[in-house]
Amino acid sequence: MRRRLPIFSTVTLLLGAVFFLVPLGATFEFSLRTAGGHSWVAYRQVLSDPEFRTTLLRSLELAAETIAVLLVLMVPTAYFVHLRAPKLRPVVAFICVLPFVVPPIVLIVGLLGVFRGSPDWWLGSPQFLVPGYVVLSLPYGWFSLDAGIRAMDIRTLSEAAHSLGAGQLRTLLQVILPGLRAAMLAAALLALAIVLGEFTMASLALFDTFPTYVNYVGHTTVTGGPALTVFSFAMLWAAMLALVLVSRGRRMGRVA
Repeated sequence: MRRRLPIFSTVTLLLGAVFFLVPLGATFEFSLRTAGGHSWVAYRQVLSDPEFRTTLLRSLELAAETIAVLLVLMVPTAYFVHLRAPKLRPVVAFICVLPFVVPPIVLIVGLLGVFRGSPDWWLGSPQFLVPGYVVLSLPYGWFSLDAGIRAMDIRTLSEAAHSLGAGQLRTLLQVILPGLRAAMLAAALLALAIVLGEFTMASLALFDTFPTYVNYVGHTTVTGGPALTVFSFAMLWAAMLALVLVSRGRRMGRVA
């Protein structure tokens, strides 16, 4: 027997879908406009631009580095806080939500001041943006991992692993991390979205990234900016679909 969704939930879901899809559909329709009707000329021009490939690959590289640093920093922290110091959890959560209060323009000015005397190879490298991206990703990384760890009985798992002779590091790598894969993928997806959409820091630090390229195209062409916006949404949706498929595959594997 099928369960019917409540009317309120159905209406809320439909309103949310309309609120999200109607502007995106209008953007897509506008990106196809030409003097003679509609065509894919804006997408062909953007995708054939060498600067598009250069900035996109640069932003994806920065996203990969940001995700790596974020997970290496936050996974052990979240595990230690929940296992050894649960009273510090509100303090860590408060620190991680500070990027919601501090605007990116303040953050990049602070980074430029902190690294003022650094070598030119660091100040002139796009990797200079990685620490700022990590800070901006802290809230999403922490709450994703926090939810994943709270769904596990890490104390029992850790005690069982220790009783079998596993050390702290081995317990984290071989016992805790497999159960955190979905949470880690969610944190990685959110960090990817931040890097692909953050414009202020890259612009003030004078680095050419994908968001600055989108801004440039939006100021120099009529339909190029909307085309890149739709393309960005498509990339994020593909990443979300991959996350769902990986999580479902892991879950089916455990059931089997």
